[in-house]
Amino acid sequence: MQYRRSKAKGATFFFTVVTHGRKKILCRKANVLLIKEAFKRVMTQRPFMMDAFVLLPYHIHCIWTLPENDNDFSTRWRLFKTCFTKGCHNKYKNPQTASRVKSGEQAVWQRRFWEHTIVNEDDFIRHVDYIHYNPVKHGLVKSPKEWPYSSFHRYVKDGLYAIDWSAESEIEFEGNIGHE
Repeated sequence: MQYRRSKAKGATFFFTVVTHGRKKILCRKANVLLIKEAFKRVMTQRPFMMDAFVLLPYHIHCIWTLPENDNDFSTRWRLFKTCFTKGCHNKYKNPQTASRVKSGEQAVWQRRFWEHTIVNEDDFIRHVDYIHYNPVKHGLVKSPKEWPYSSFHRYVKDGLYAIDWSAESEIEFEGNIGHE
């Protein structure tokens, strides 16, 4: 299968990044700190705007806007994954992937990531909602306000969501929104 990545420069993208074997390692306290540090380092080296974010036990969803004339999100993800993996507190090794992993390395991430180019404001809003509702969708909490690893709280602070957004009703998303 040939993967085709967007060539749009200065665009806004929705991403899904998943751990290898969907191993539930990301919400461990030490790994949450590593994820924050990895993003800070990458954003220092190759700036971008993190528009929305959610960290779940085995995957990350986020929306980035890249600088004008820049479409190199692949390098940013490679740098992030490398930075996190070098400091990762995950100690498992999967014998099924040992041949694909360099000696001494741990298989922490799936090799690829999923990306979608945000096409307009409505698409942006639907993907932001998807990101913030994702912990509820996965049965981790009853309301987005209960999940600590999300930009939902920033959106509430900025007046873009009410604190009780989606707390009383289930949200269904079209099939073209998000990716697990």
